[in-house]
Amino acid sequence: MGSIYSVADFIDMVRRRIVAIVLVCVIGTGLATIYAASQQHMYQSSEVLQVQGARISDDLAPSTIAGSSARRLQLIEQQVMAREAVLEMIDQLGLFADQPGLTDSEKVLLMRKSVSVNGVAAAREGYSDDGTVSLLRITANWPSAEGARQIAHAFSQRTISLSVSTRLEQALETLEFFTYQEEGLHDEISTLTARITRFREENNTGLPVGQDGTRREIESLNDAIINIDRQMIALQRLIDAPANSRVERRKREENQTALSGLVAERALLSQNVERLRATLQATPELEQQLAQFARQMDDLREQLQRVTAQRKEAEISYQLETQRQSERLTVLEPATVPEYPYTRSRKMLVIMGAMASLFAAFATAFLLDLRTPVIRSARQMERELGLRPVVSIPEARPKQAPRRGLLSRLLGSTKYKPKR
Repeated sequence: MGSIYSVADFIDMVRRRIVAIVLVCVIGTGLATIYAASQQHMYQSSEVLQVQGARISDDLAPSTIAGSSARRLQLIEQQVMAREAVLEMIDQLGLFADQPGLTDSEKVLLMRKSVSVNGVAAAREGYSDDGTVSLLRITANWPSAEGARQIAHAFSQRTISLSVSTRLEQALETLEFFTYQEEGLHDEISTLTARITRFREENNTGLPVGQDGTRREIESLNDAIINIDRQMIALQRLIDAPANSRVERRKREENQTALSGLVAERALLSQNVERLRATLQATPELEQQLAQFARQMDDLREQLQRVTAQRKEAEISYQLETQRQSERLTVLEPATVPEYPYTRSRKMLVIMGAMASLFAAFATAFLLDLRTPVIRSARQMERELGLRPVVSIPEARPKQAPRRGLLSRLLGSTKYKPKR
């Protein structure tokens, strides 16, 4: 420890370096006082929200809101801390009115540092974590007690409002989606039904239901063709007979005209017979097309049944959300005005600064002694050199007359001086 080996040495060092010690203490204490005066008290207020489960079991009325509560609350927290939302909150509460020089970015940054949202996970059921949150604590730190309470309460109400609106919006979008799908399937079924009806009308003769009528029509057409053939044979005989008179020649021409008409009529009937026979030959293809239509209709009806059930579930879920019967946030502990700041008191900062200054003063005095390693006492000489001094002569300083002030000098000059 240099020249300090006892309490007496320490006292001697303090006596020698008293000016430096006092100077360091005064400067350090002054700086600590200035620092403490510049510190601002901070107050903290918290509002606790409880995540309450649905009043009706999911087995009876399943909800269409997907995802865990932790993930939904995280999305809500991001929306609450968004730039526009924070600026709106600042304008609503009238914050930073005494600091007009701050920009919007600086205000948003200060608000995000002042407000924190922390969730408490619910107890696990078994070994799996379903991401359920039971409590949500919103904490605000602010220079004023009432400001901290207002900020915590405002962010709490904003969180509850966003939670309700988000769930309502998601439930409504789900309901609209399934309603739109149901209407689309109804339209597809109507279109397919009209197509099947038109197909049956166009191919009625070739369908299994109209095959008997087609066959009877072919038979009647064949009978008509046979009758025409007989008439044609009879007319051909009359035409082939010799015509000697004018009347017979006129009759032959009439028979020739009648024969031409019968030929055209027979050709038309033959075309009809061929068309009907082609229709009968196309019956398997028509049956295959009808079977395909039937499969499409079954698929559409199955999809419609499934979508209708989902639409009903979405409608029930939307009703639960509008009636606040599903999962919701409620205020468990409202924010209160804090009685004391949570920051360290100014008096404590000054005391700590004074103690640190005193320690620094002693350290400075010790370092100054180390810079001038001289022997100042007989004990120190015997300890350092092993030699015991015979005589110890104290330092003799010339005695100076005390300085007199101006008043004392003036008074002293008027004293009586005897004459020599």
